[in-house]
Amino acid sequence: MTGSNEPASPERPTADAERGDEAAGELGKVLGEAAGRSGLAALQSGETPTGKALFDAMGGVRGMCETVLPGLLFLIPFTVLTSIDQPWAKQLAMPVSLGASVLVALVFTMIRVVTKTQVTQAVAGLVGVAASAILALLTGNAANNFLLGFAIDGAYALAVLISMLVGWPALGLIVGYLMGDGVAWRNDRAKRRAMQVLTACWLALFAGRLAVQLPLYFAGLTVALGFTKLLMGLPLYATLVLVSWLVARAVYPPKAAEEPSAG
Repeated sequence: MTGSNEPASPERPTADAERGDEAAGELGKVLGEAAGRSGLAALQSGETPTGKALFDAMGGVRGMCETVLPGLLFLIPFTVLTSIDQPWAKQLAMPVSLGASVLVALVFTMIRVVTKTQVTQAVAGLVGVAASAILALLTGNAANNFLLGFAIDGAYALAVLISMLVGWPALGLIVGYLMGDGVAWRNDRAKRRAMQVLTACWLALFAGRLAVQLPLYFAGLTVALGFTKLLMGLPLYATLVLVSWLVARAVYPPKAAEEPSAG
């Protein structure tokens, strides 16, 4: 009977830990590949984070236009038409502004298709813009054009928070994959702490957007909400990409990253 009370073999927790590392590694690969299609792909290179390098990381002129113009072309006609004290202007405000937003997204997508460059990302953007426009038209509320963005920020915030709570910060998985480190960073206290702090910065971005923009949505301040979305969109994203870049360069110095390929 004493045999049944013996402690479990020490190999079991090791095997469980290895399976956990493998699962995390696969998740990191998926996240890293997704990040590789965004500005975070620049972490993989040995470039110094200069202004030009950061600009290129944002996708250059076309990438930045694809990000900003749909929102801008919604905001400008909507602001102008709703400021005109005429029934026809107010009736046209929503369909014209939503139509302009979808049209520019469609144009950028067609350009991507013709030039055969990152079509998936452009199509995803078009689908998001079109779905938001349809939701706003069906509900008769222009502010609902931003609901999908709220849902996305909320989902990101929740996922990032959970990753921190379970001890696998999302930015650690992404940076680890991009830098060829896998999940080995978890065995380094300094790296693990840096990835936790970096992940917290991204959590602050997503949560901060919701904290500022949701009150504007519920107050019905559509124009103010549109301006806020633009201000808290690409500028803050670019800033955090730069911060992520600097942190990755601090914990993975260029020489150390280049050593494996030196031979």
